[in-house]
Amino acid sequence: MGTSYSMQQDFREPEDLLSDESFLSWYFERDREGDQEWTRWINETPGRDQMVRDAIVLLESTLVPEKEMPASQLQWAEAALMQKIEVQELPAARSGLSAWRWMAAASILVLLAGAMVVMRIRSGGEKVLITPYGQLMVQQLPDGSEVTINANSRVRYANNWKEGGEREVWVDGEAFFHVRKTWNRSRFVVHADRFDVIVTGTQFNVVNRPRNANVMLNEGSVILHGRDGQQLNMAPGDFVQWDGKTLSRREVQRDSVLAWKDRTLFFDKTPLKEVVNIIEDQYGVKVQLADPSLGDSTITGMMPNNNLERLLQAMQATKNFDVIQSDGRIEIKAPAR
Repeated sequence: MGTSYSMQQDFREPEDLLSDESFLSWYFERDREGDQEWTRWINETPGRDQMVRDAIVLLESTLVPEKEMPASQLQWAEAALMQKIEVQELPAARSGLSAWRWMAAASILVLLAGAMVVMRIRSGGEKVLITPYGQLMVQQLPDGSEVTINANSRVRYANNWKEGGEREVWVDGEAFFHVRKTWNRSRFVVHADRFDVIVTGTQFNVVNRPRNANVMLNEGSVILHGRDGQQLNMAPGDFVQWDGKTLSRREVQRDSVLAWKDRTLFFDKTPLKEVVNIIEDQYGVKVQLADPSLGDSTITGMMPNNNLERLLQAMQATKNFDVIQSDGRIEIKAPAR
């Protein structure tokens, strides 16, 4: 099924997306030409981005993780899927789609669960590394460089890197690179949506998410090229963030940026609304603030990041918030007095 045909479909539920071949090709980076089409489709109408995220949660719950996924997340994914595919409970004209569409989504999930290689997917001349919600991955690249990939992230690169040639990597999510120097100091380029990171041999962290994009340089030197032509030279300890219009330097604690590599979150007067974004990005759950003003309250301290339940318990233990879980959703309220 081609991309142009898919864009004409009336996708109303996450399962509709999972039964579409071109959506799966887009997700697994098999359809470069479809990237812009799907991005445009997602941005056309409010709510589509959430439907896509829900579909990815269901999809990734079928992949075999390197470590056991939190039980609450698996139960939510299973319950959501079963609720949708119990055709006998669905009104006949619920969305104008026949029952086979719902069953097709379930069938695809079953096939994926049995056929996926553990988070490492080869597509054509590229290799794509995918981490599910709540998991990390460490992988050696063809030149001996090493990448550590945070939860809910993708890294892709060509399989045929040539000795002495330019090395290119594309990041969607968050990843930390330890780049090996080559004999001829060939460039290592990390592509993100809003900028490119150009290095020879160094250590740095890249975030490329819809709500957040930044680079933290740990060692060596890098050059950032913005899509608007802006260029910044970074020195060790520099932190540069995309503020929605341009790249700008900010003062941050290095440990707070890189703590995720040790499965820890380090907060230093971090606004709760930023913490909510981190939880949603890394665990694929919906977090709601009972009062929007809570988003400006701050959190300080180190918290575990290897299990969603433990993270929420740690937040509750601060006694600054009440954390309530129900039906796969999480609500944060001001503590009862």
